[in-house]
Amino acid sequence: MDTFGPITDNAGGIIEMSRQPEAIRKKTDRLDAVGNTTKALTKGYAIGSAALAAFLLFRAYLDEVVKITGQELGVDLTRVPVFVGALLGATLVFVFSSLAIKAVGQAAQVVITEVRRQFKENPGIMKGTSKPDYARCVDIVTVGALRRMVAPGLLAVLTPVAVGFGFKHLSTHGQIGAESVAALLMVGTITGILMATVMNNGGGAWDNAKKYIESGLFKVDGQVVGKKSEPHKAAVVGDTVGDPFKDTAGPSLHVLIKLLSTITLVLAPLFIS
Repeated sequence: MDTFGPITDNAGGIIEMSRQPEAIRKKTDRLDAVGNTTKALTKGYAIGSAALAAFLLFRAYLDEVVKITGQELGVDLTRVPVFVGALLGATLVFVFSSLAIKAVGQAAQVVITEVRRQFKENPGIMKGTSKPDYARCVDIVTVGALRRMVAPGLLAVLTPVAVGFGFKHLSTHGQIGAESVAALLMVGTITGILMATVMNNGGGAWDNAKKYIESGLFKVDGQVVGKKSEPHKAAVVGDTVGDPFKDTAGPSLHVLIKLLSTITLVLAPLFIS
């Protein structure tokens, strides 16, 4: 179910590049719409498994603190540092998502600039007499993706370390550092699960909405509304947001949830007073 979507999506792209009849493209569009749905379903299972793994690692983190200190660790959100740690956990999910979405937009803008440059310098591309430099666009996307995901990656790694190591100096009573990190992990996991679910399903819905209008099945006052109409323009804007939702930010949150749990477990001794 997870690979069905990318296969049908690529099939549609190959058919369009090879200039096949419009009827064939319509069939692949319908298959691609089904693929978006199957991908959303499988991503639901993925976030479920990430949540289970995070819960188990969270329990292991609490056990590690007990092993080191010999005292049970409770997470009391009525304590200000612990509440702030929980708030930072929720904030981390939103900031991480925004950076991932922004990274997609920035890389796409660079590709657009490159495509315009090739059209301007090589008029034969539009006439069909020469081929564009595909390798250059692929290189831009690859390098840009790696470079622009450095900031979100560092944010995910450094936030629990900064919270745990910094907060343990706020109070000499109890394990404030370890407790604050536990709150960050707990609330960050819950927020991440909900955000990933919304992004995965919302992104697929926006993509399918655009395909539904392009298929000629969408009607307003009994009249068929298709491409280049106002509803279609709105659907294209929605799909532009939906793609980084379902293909970048949503799946990345799965990694974020498990990464937070792993980091807190490995670095637990640093957070203990």
